[in-house]
Amino acid sequence: MTNLLTEETLSAIGRRTEPQRELVTRRDIRKYSVATGNRQQKYVDGDQAPPMFHVPLFWDVVSLDDLSPDGVSIDSLLPRFPLEKAMAGGLKIEYLKPIYPGDWLTSTRTLTDIYEKTGASGPLIFYEVLMEIVDDDGEMVIRELTTRILR
Repeated sequence: MTNLLTEETLSAIGRRTEPQRELVTRRDIRKYSVATGNRQQKYVDGDQAPPMFHVPLFWDVVSLDDLSPDGVSIDSLLPRFPLEKAMAGGLKIEYLKPIYPGDWLTSTRTLTDIYEKTGASGPLIFYEVLMEIVDDDGEMVIRELTTRILR
């Protein structure tokens, strides 16, 4: 083990974003459905949001100057890591309630873990972010756990 993770970096575990509230519109559902090839009529008509609709709903709209070199918005939830090349490590999504036009959804993201492993090409840093999305009644709609790998 190379011990790339400092106490300062590890102290970021548990950091949470401010809640972000967004309105689901029929037009946004329809546009997302067409763009992603979801051809079920309930999606194309905008009557219900298809899987993965929530992902861009909560993306920040930023200027090009605020993007990393690979075109990703810089995530203020994360600490500065000593490794920077990011790769997908896993995604677990629990859909607990359907999403309909007119729903107001609130998302909160929490950095739940940071750990290190050694791979065939050298040290790797893993981090996990939990996104919880609730409706205005406080009921859980989606729970998403994302794992990213840095090398």
